[in-house]
Amino acid sequence: MSFLDIKNKVLGPKYELSVVFIGRDRMRALNRTHRGKDKVTDVLSFPTGETVQLGEMAISVERAIQQAELHAHTVLDELKILMLHGALHLSGLDHEQDRGQMKRIETKWRKHFGLVSGLIERTK
Repeated sequence: MSFLDIKNKVLGPKYELSVVFIGRDRMRALNRTHRGKDKVTDVLSFPTGETVQLGEMAISVERAIQQAELHAHTVLDELKILMLHGALHLSGLDHEQDRGQMKRIETKWRKHFGLVSGLIERTK
């Protein structure tokens, strides 16, 4: 399973998104600027509101490496978990606002792709 498989199955093949892999300092700055949280996070999604180009996703490589070690799986699997989570945000879901809808959908896709854990599950 590739990143493209995740994008195509979760969002659909007609949609586009951009993924940028960045360092801790840049991620912290983006999180502070766009969410008012002065800390490093693992993935941020920036919807465009357009019908084809859904938005951009930034993934912290250092956080992905740390989290992969912490949860005893590969960095590639962690990057897929982060991409799934970010893609769901680009689709309009928000686990901080809904009543478990994004968690249910993330769990369904995580199982479909054979990923061992999801971000929402890990934060509870």
